[in-house]
Amino acid sequence: MTRLLIYSLLFLMTAGAATPPRVIFDTDIGNDIDDALALAMLHTMESRGEAKLIGVTITKDHPNAAKFVDIVNTFYGRGTIPIGIVKNGKTPEDSPMLRVPVQHTPPYAAANRPPEDAVALLQRLLKKEKNGSVVIAQVGFSTNLARLLDVPGAKELIRRKVRLLSMMAGAFPKGNAEYNVKIDIPAAQKVFAEWPTPIVTSGFEIGLAVLYPAKAIEAMNANNPVAESYKAYKKMPYDRPTWDLTAVLYGVRPGAGNFTLSPAGTITVDVAGKTTHTADAKGKHRYLVLAAEKRGEVLKELVDLSSQPPR
Repeated sequence: MTRLLIYSLLFLMTAGAATPPRVIFDTDIGNDIDDALALAMLHTMESRGEAKLIGVTITKDHPNAAKFVDIVNTFYGRGTIPIGIVKNGKTPEDSPMLRVPVQHTPPYAAANRPPEDAVALLQRLLKKEKNGSVVIAQVGFSTNLARLLDVPGAKELIRRKVRLLSMMAGAFPKGNAEYNVKIDIPAAQKVFAEWPTPIVTSGFEIGLAVLYPAKAIEAMNANNPVAESYKAYKKMPYDRPTWDLTAVLYGVRPGAGNFTLSPAGTITVDVAGKTTHTADAKGKHRYLVLAAEKRGEVLKELVDLSSQPPR
């Protein structure tokens, strides 16, 4: 058996363990609507017993980001989920997709608990979880995770607790600098260089190949804050790439066969934010590959998971 095959089996065993993952959702929610849809997916997956959302950390440095997450969590009956927000983040601007639902009068309710510091929350959540039980879905900038790596003892904590880091980042096998990477290049460089557990990234090309249909939003209940956020983000009707949703889908269902994986290797980020994957049997990094014949199936799952009403 080749070293590459051995590594592949070990990687899939690590990423696809049978126990439902305890998920931390790290998001730049407010910069694009796919974050909101991905958060809705996680709530549905928890309702179905596939995952447990234990915390949301935010790299969007505007108070409405935490308020909107609080509204969505409360809408799904989980207003006690802790929320952490970045300090001195890269994108402090407000956006209609946050502002419109936040300013909405009831039926939108919120727990109205003040958010914590994101890095402190990440530490607290990881410390109390069982070894190998946590999946982190990072669908925004790497700011929070890079800062976590700077905390003394954090790398060993991550190594023990985190099963998989599933990211929306980069473009593969070749592409321009992707938004989540180029907004905080030093942070992305640090995470890819120093993160001690397996990383699988859903590149720009994956979400671009699967467009979320406006008709699915129009079919949702009018009192759904995620649907209202979608309608506020851009003029309807519009279809939007499913970048963040694909990272969440793989993170929770790594063995479902929706995607194939690149060879094992190492992903590096250059000074302009461009990502390069170099094959290496000892590497801990892979990126998703989506076959053309799988696109319809994946889209159906993404719409189903993001549009299911709260139970």
